[in-house]
Amino acid sequence: MTTQSAEATKDFCGHPSGLKTLFLTEMWERMSYYGMRMLLVLFMTATLQEGGLGLTVASAAAIYGLYTACVYFMGLPGGWIADRLIGGQKAVWYGAIIIMIGHIILAIPSDETFFIGLIVVVLGTGLLKPNISAMVGQLYSDKDVRRDSGYALYYMGINIGAVIGYGVCGYLMENQGWHWAFGAAAVGMAIGLIQYKVTTPNLNGIGAKPVYPLSKKAQKLSWTIISGFLAVVVVTTYMIFQGAITIKPVTVAQYVAVAFSAIFVIYYAIIYFFSALSRVEKKKLLALLVICVASACFWSGFEQAGSSMNLFARDYTDRFVGSFEVPTGWFQSLNSFFIILLSPFFAALWINLGKKLVSPSYGIKCAVGLIIMGSGFIIMFFAAQHAAAGLKVAPYWLVATYFLHTVGELCLSPVALSAVSKLSPKRFAGQMMGIFVLTYSIGNIISGLLAGNYDPNNVSQIPALYIQISLFTIGIGLIVLLVGFKSRFWENLSEDKNEDEKSEENVTLANNNA
Repeated sequence: MTTQSAEATKDFCGHPSGLKTLFLTEMWERMSYYGMRMLLVLFMTATLQEGGLGLTVASAAAIYGLYTACVYFMGLPGGWIADRLIGGQKAVWYGAIIIMIGHIILAIPSDETFFIGLIVVVLGTGLLKPNISAMVGQLYSDKDVRRDSGYALYYMGINIGAVIGYGVCGYLMENQGWHWAFGAAAVGMAIGLIQYKVTTPNLNGIGAKPVYPLSKKAQKLSWTIISGFLAVVVVTTYMIFQGAITIKPVTVAQYVAVAFSAIFVIYYAIIYFFSALSRVEKKKLLALLVICVASACFWSGFEQAGSSMNLFARDYTDRFVGSFEVPTGWFQSLNSFFIILLSPFFAALWINLGKKLVSPSYGIKCAVGLIIMGSGFIIMFFAAQHAAAGLKVAPYWLVATYFLHTVGELCLSPVALSAVSKLSPKRFAGQMMGIFVLTYSIGNIISGLLAGNYDPNNVSQIPALYIQISLFTIGIGLIVLLVGFKSRFWENLSEDKNEDEKSEENVTLANNNA
C-alpha cells in the first residue's frame, strides 16, 4: 500500500494535494447522489398527469428503501474488486462513469428506463464510494497527525455536495421538470469525472494498483463470476419488463430485509464462534454488537427524510416565504447545513470531555444519538396532528426535526465507525467494517417499509406512523443505554489478562465510589 509521508507537501489546506482531488470528486458525486435521491419518492408517487409514475406510497417507499440499501450493500463487492483486481483509482474512475451513465438514463423522459437507471447508479456507487473513502486514509502515513483533520475536510466535501444537489435538483424539479433535475445529477457527476481525470497525478500513485492482487487464474475466475452476475441482472431486468416475472416491491423489500439480517447474524456468529478469538476479543465483539443494533435502528428512522418526511414537506407544509415557494427537496438540505455548523462543536465536545476524564462509552454515545433522533419524531407527531386537522403546518416543525436528527447523527455515526475500528479483532478489521455497513442496508430497508404506512389519502393515520417510529427508536435507545453501562467495561479490556482484570476492578470501584 502506497502512502504519503507526514512530510509530504502541504498543498490543500495543509494537507496532501491528493486530498483536493478526492474532496472535489466526492463532492460532485454526492451532489449527484443526494440530488437524485431526493427526487425518487416524489417522482414515483407523482401522478401520471404530473409526469410521475403514479405508484402507491407503499411501493415507492419500498423501492426507495431497496435502492438505498443496495447502494450500501454493493460497497462490499466494490471494495473487494478494488483491493484484489483493479485498484482504487480505476474503481473510482469506472464507478463515476457508470454513475453518470445511470443519471443520463434517468434523465430520459421514459418510464421504462427509470428502473434501469437506478440499477446502473447502484452498481457505479458500489464501486466508487468505499474506495474513494479508503484512498483518503492512504494519503497519510500511520503516524501522520493530519489524518483525522483530513477526514473532517473530506466529510465537509460530502455535505457541501449534498447542499448543492438538493438546491439545484430541487429547484429544477419544481420549475423545469423531473428529467431536467435527473439530468443535473448527470452533469454534476461529469464535472467530478473531469476534475478527477485532470488531477489524478496529485494522488502520487495512491490506489494505482490493487492492495492484495489475485493470481492470474483467480483473476480470470473472478471476472467470470462478475460477468455472470451482471448477466443475471440484465436477464432478470429484461424478464421483468417483458412481464415474465412479477415484482411486488413491498414483498421483495421484506425478503431482502430478512436476507440482509440473516447474512449479518451468520457472518457475525462465524467470526465470534469459529475464529479462535480470545476472551477479550469476544467481549469487545459483544460490545460492538450493541452498537450495530443501535446503528440499524437509527437509520431506520433517520432515512425517513427521503420518504415520508419528504412527502410531508410536499403535501402538508406551508412552503411559502412571502411570494416565494420553497422547493420541497430543499428541506432535506437542512441536515447537511446543520452538520457543517455543528461538526466543529461536537469534535470539541468529545475532546473537552476527555480532558475532564469524562468520556462516555461508545454504546452510551450511540444510545444518546438514537434517543435524540427518536425525539425528533415526537415533533413530527404533533405536526402531523395539525395536518390531520386540515391545516398546513409551518416549516419550523421540519426544521426542528432535522436539527434533532442531525444532533443524533453526530452522536452516533462517527462514534460507531470509530468503535468498529477499535473493537474489531485486528485480523478481521476489514471484514467487520463490511459487516457494519450491512446495518446501513438493514436500516434503509426497514425505513422504506415503515414509510409505506404513510397514506396521503388518510392523513389521520400519519401521526400514528411518527409516534410508532419515535417509540420504537427511543425504546431501543433506552435498551442500548442500559446495556451500554455493562458493555463499557468490555470496550476497554486489555489483551493482557492481568491488566484486563485490574481494568474491570478499577472501573467497578470507580462506579461504586460514584
